[in-house]
Amino acid sequence: MQDAVRAFVLDSEAAQQANMNDTPRDTSAEMPEALETDEQLIVAHSQGSSDAFNLLFLRYKQPLFGFFRRRVNDPCLAEEMTQESFLAVLRASSRYKASALFRTYLYAIGYKILRAHRRKAAFRATFSGAQPDRPEPAVESGIAVEVSIRQALGKLVPMDREVLMLREFEDLSYAEIAQLLGLPINTVRSRLFRARLALRDLLTGSALESPTRQHAESEKRS
Repeated sequence: MQDAVRAFVLDSEAAQQANMNDTPRDTSAEMPEALETDEQLIVAHSQGSSDAFNLLFLRYKQPLFGFFRRRVNDPCLAEEMTQESFLAVLRASSRYKASALFRTYLYAIGYKILRAHRRKAAFRATFSGAQPDRPEPAVESGIAVEVSIRQALGKLVPMDREVLMLREFEDLSYAEIAQLLGLPINTVRSRLFRARLALRDLLTGSALESPTRQHAESEKRS
């Protein structure tokens, strides 16, 4: 366990500067070829293999960072929550039961950490008067299409948005999303369908005005 924690922390610190700049280091070329499944690796780690955990960390550190980065405004915070998630996996590895895919298990931990952060942010905002972070994609971009998509996603019903993002960005299956969010699988399907329709309507301009149009309307009113 100590060897796995040490290797995890050292690797995280080496990648931290790149992650803070919102450009997570690509480690796909560094990852040794392995035939083990995620589930076999976490079981091997629970039996004392630090190399098994290192492989899992290499496989999932960038996807998990992306999961948080699309939901919080601060890349440093996204990095911290990524590390916190992997540390939680380390602490609970001896209690892991192969009742679900490891990927679902990992995202469930990440989602729990994200919800805890949102509750804390809302609690602090109650006393400070500040607005809590909005749970919407936050990667800054100068490309108008990406800005429009980010704005449109922010207008969706929160649960519909989460279902859509887990499907489109994290590429989770319907069953994985249902298990992660505690929803019936038919509800996941209906929410995903509804979210896609709403996003399409927003992006076609029926509910999302361009900055140029907003400025023109403002000039007319003045």
